[in-house]
Amino acid sequence: MSKKFRLPWEIPIEEYPPPSVFIEEALSCVSDAEGEGIILRIMGGMGIYLHSLEYKQLWEKLARLGERVFTDIDFASYGKFREKILKFFKRRGYDFDPRLMHHYGLKRHIYFGGRVPMVEVFFDKLEMNHTISFSKRLEADSPTLPPSELLLQKMQIVKINEKDIKDAIVLLIAHDVGETDKETINLKALAHAGLTSDWGFYYTVTTNLQRVKEFVGNSTILNEDQKAIINGRIDKILKYLDEQPKSLGWKLRASIGTKKKWYNDVEEWTYFREGT
Repeated sequence: MSKKFRLPWEIPIEEYPPPSVFIEEALSCVSDAEGEGIILRIMGGMGIYLHSLEYKQLWEKLARLGERVFTDIDFASYGKFREKILKFFKRRGYDFDPRLMHHYGLKRHIYFGGRVPMVEVFFDKLEMNHTISFSKRLEADSPTLPPSELLLQKMQIVKINEKDIKDAIVLLIAHDVGETDKETINLKALAHAGLTSDWGFYYTVTTNLQRVKEFVGNSTILNEDQKAIINGRIDKILKYLDEQPKSLGWKLRASIGTKKKWYNDVEEWTYFREGT
């Protein structure tokens, strides 16, 4: 390992790259990777930001972005590109810790020391409190994940925080609800992601959507028209999911409810400091 790995919050603010560098690097990575036959899609808060640029002022009013704005760039890709992606980021000046690669490399790669402090690439699926599959979904949009998966990424968090709720608000006000991926939160994609077969996933997502509605109702930043748009779209999602046929496994698990843990604990990746 030739470069010292510093977590984003360990970097002094005066050395920290501005938001424009993160955005430029993320978009450049997607474009350059495509030129090499590699699929990369931007995830997380940056994905929502890029998919909702017309609401940049709302992001600022919600004070979502904070001092550092972005801490890393999260990408989704397919496992078949692992070796190519390793070479791709090395050519871009990034390094990696062999111990992290050995421990997590099948599911995710962690790179550092390039234009931005840290880059993570998740392969085939995002496994957090619930699992979001990327199968056949990365081709549906570019340069980010489709809006439905961007929403699910936030709504699958059991202990959701204010930052994630604000991300969801921006995504929901910027995108209508329907049955296509084109600038739309795709209801069919939400159902097919597992919400009609996995009660726990359904419960977390629908509970968090209600939390977003509660936050919206108490907001002094959003105007009444914005609140009506967001709440109306959430209601459409909830109604659609409620009306979809559920699997037998979903129904059996629903009968148990929250008396049994319905989500997975998130494995926080270990930072192997020098000398350990």
